Amino acid sequence: MDLEGFVKRKLRKGEEEEAIIAAMCSHIMEIKRNRIRREDADAISRAILEEAKRTLDLKDELGILTEIKSGVRMGELGVGSRGLGDFYAHEKIGEIIGATSAVVDSSSLSDSGVVRFPDTGKRKGAGKVVVTVDGMHSRLSDFPFLAGFHVARAALRDVYVMGAIPVALFSDIHVADDGDVAKIFDHVAGISTVSDATGVPLVTGSTLRIGGDVVIGERMTGCVGAVGVADALVSREGAREGDVILMTEGAGGGTISTAALYYGETEVVKETLNINFLRACNALIKEDMVSRVHVMTDVTNGGIRGDANEIAKVAGVKLVFYEATMRGLVNEHVLRMLERHGIDYLGVSLDALLIICPEAMAEDVKKVVRSEGVRIEVVGEVEEGKGAEIVVDGERKVFIPKFRESAYTPVKKAVGESVTTGKNFEEMKRRVDKAVEEAIYKRDRVKEMVAGDFEK
Repeated sequence: MDLEGFVKRKLRKGEEEEAIIAAMCSHIMEIKRNRIRREDADAISRAILEEAKRTLDLKDELGILTEIKSGVRMGELGVGSRGLGDFYAHEKIGEIIGATSAVVDSSSLSDSGVVRFPDTGKRKGAGKVVVTVDGMHSRLSDFPFLAGFHVARAALRDVYVMGAIPVALFSDIHVADDGDVAKIFDHVAGISTVSDATGVPLVTGSTLRIGGDVVIGERMTGCVGAVGVADALVSREGAREGDVILMTEGAGGGTISTAALYYGETEVVKETLNINFLRACNALIKEDMVSRVHVMTDVTNGGIRGDANEIAKVAGVKLVFYEATMRGLVNEHVLRMLERHGIDYLGVSLDALLIICPEAMAEDVKKVVRSEGVRIEVVGEVEEGKGAEIVVDGERKVFIPKFRESAYTPVKKAVGESVTTGKNFEEMKRRVDKAVEEAIYKRDRVKEMVAGDFEK
């Protein structure tokens, strides 16, 4: 529970301070139970109230102490839910960052960024450094090992699909004040399982409490990043008319594990514990296939629905998929679980590898991937046009992401996959646009000040 946020909300509503303290003290006593005396809980509550009052509505000339507000909440826009709102938010992040000197930056909608090795005088900067970071699945807080395993694997995937060889992993783990310290060790064990299996060392990281003393509870969150090196790159812009689309088998990762856990089908979790994707990518790079294919990506963000439209958008082409073939590549245990609970497999992260290449290359690609014991088939083709389509029972249909990814837990089904807030999506986008403009304005003002100091 965010005690500071709780207090500030109460203060803005004009509630009496003693009532706020009493309510906060009650929450602290409930969560910490026999581990804290009431007088100590009361002292903490009063201190938090004092801090909250002092920082409630600060203002300054540059605006750095004033939080920008859009009036649109994360859940309302669907940020993090791998659908239309999430994609829009990420586009806006790229807009704030703007043009960079990077080889690949956020404007490409790729999960990784790429920079050139700098010229040092002794060597020319011909090689490339690939950097990525992935957040652990938010619903795996009570399953630290699984959270670590799947987020580490996700980070390595994002490096591999750029055509790079991963050389290092790093992590960041945050546990709330009441969480057991063993969560850290359990989580790192999950990360190091992937590290050891792939030979990519976990070299550094950070460990902190969520919100320090003002957030109580046992929640855990964090991320794993990866660094890779490459001579040649593969990016999503490379898809061309006439190419074919191949997909490997997919058993899912954090998303599928979460669905299995919260629907009580824990035996399905074991299906996700593999490194097939990484083996397939490693084999393709070793056989120099990177220079001969046009796109490599992982089926994650909003499932195939989301990835298809992102690729089509940045490449300026139309992607057409064959539903029956894709269905056959989903792990049978995973697919049966999804079908039992009415979860659209096309809208969840399957952790499959998607490859787009010239038709003449398809057999060579399949041969290399199958040599690692991983199934792969042609699941579509690239055409002139825009967007994506899917062929179902011989009929072509528009293939677009929903507002949120497929609802894969009971809570997500209760929330729904569409805009349910009563706020029009276009209106939300306008408010977001305004907030982005304010953020850019603030950045530019502070940048002028900082740059001036730097030049002196």
